[in-house]
Amino acid sequence: VQLQASGGGLVQAGDSLRVSCKASGRYATAWFRQAPGKEREFVAGITWRGSPRYHAESVRGRFSISRDGAGNTVSLEMNRLKPEDTAVYYCAARRESYNSVSFSTNDYDYWGPGTLVTVSS
Repeated sequence: VQLQASGGGLVQAGDSLRVSCKASGRYATAWFRQAPGKEREFVAGITWRGSPRYHAESVRGRFSISRDGAGNTVSLEMNRLKPEDTAVYYCAARRESYNSVSFSTNDYDYWGPGTLVTVSS
């Protein structure tokens, strides 16, 4: 399975940005991010059915994960971006437990190549 990620780029603090990930099939999908010198961390996740959804405390209220009607594209809408949101964002898909979101990188079977989000102050 290839995860096709799109979006990302350079924005200013307070701006909005969307990253999307396309994967055909039944998967729970999550976004993780990794800043320079830091471990990869969970950002948001959504089950194949579209509910429930989870967001990390650091992004709750600013970011929103969603899945399109066909279920193949998962988007992460990022609002009120902060410089500390700067990172490479990775899309990940989980096959066996597609109706369960995990916060651990170990529980995902497939990973996208990552897309860089840079937020300037």
